[in-house]
Amino acid sequence: MAAPMFVTISGWGIYRSAIRRRKIADNDFSSWMSWIIPRITILTICQLLVNSALMIDRGGRFDWMTPGVLTLLALASLIGPLMIYLTKKQRFSMMLIFMISPLIIGDLNGTDFYWTERVSSIGIEGWIERLILNGTYPALPWLSFIFLGSLLEGNKENSDNQNMIVKTGLFVILISVIYSFYEKIPWALTEGNATLTFFPANTMFILTSGIFVVILFRILEGRETSGGEPFGGERISWLEPAGRLSLTIYVAHFILLGIIANEMQDQPRLEIYTAFLLTILHTSIWIPLSIWHEKYIPKISFEELLRKFS
Repeated sequence: MAAPMFVTISGWGIYRSAIRRRKIADNDFSSWMSWIIPRITILTICQLLVNSALMIDRGGRFDWMTPGVLTLLALASLIGPLMIYLTKKQRFSMMLIFMISPLIIGDLNGTDFYWTERVSSIGIEGWIERLILNGTYPALPWLSFIFLGSLLEGNKENSDNQNMIVKTGLFVILISVIYSFYEKIPWALTEGNATLTFFPANTMFILTSGIFVVILFRILEGRETSGGEPFGGERISWLEPAGRLSLTIYVAHFILLGIIANEMQDQPRLEIYTAFLLTILHTSIWIPLSIWHEKYIPKISFEELLRKFS
């Protein structure tokens, strides 16, 4: 759920930022370019940093040029100005189109790819193919979460529609579980033969994760739609600095993982319990670090660069 949440929240942010820019830009091309180009540049540089930190030949998972979730967000920034001119129904339709795109493109999504194929690209055509069709986070279907984020931003007042969509989605998910049980195949796998797969992300994965993103969103918004407090109120406000620093944390945590991967290349795999505890620790440590960052060095972050140059 981490990646769908991250992309959805990013879509929410891109949509909000584009709305603010429209008020300033007033359809001025150069003003829009000054919003788009820095975002694409900074996000692409961040992607290269992540890739370089986790290179395959140093125990990592990527090639240095592998398109990933940050190049996906760069692409989303390119379409941000277009999204704000679409109606809610049109954005919902676009979300559905991207959601079912794996069914449309079939094997072009790299169903039979080995991991090394998915993260490698030869030439500009190969790189674009990974970015759009069959990389780790290709536009088809991952842009569906960008449009989902725009819908969450623009649909706070209509909880009935969200409830109906959630109920329908949960019913479809239940059917998929029953189908998996009947066919005796796994319900979800990272990759392989399952009803839900992450690499490549199939339609059922996009639908299922999208529904749970909406459910989590509804929980966290609490009574905001009726003028009340969000879930937890001030009690969980200590998490907010980490949310405001999500891009910087994303890059930094991969750099740290890259250092660890390089040091552990020839070491035996950790026991599952040890790995789980270290993962929890690695995740949790960014919360106090983000609080410290916001207090002492708030101007040093990739988010600040985005604000400054766009």
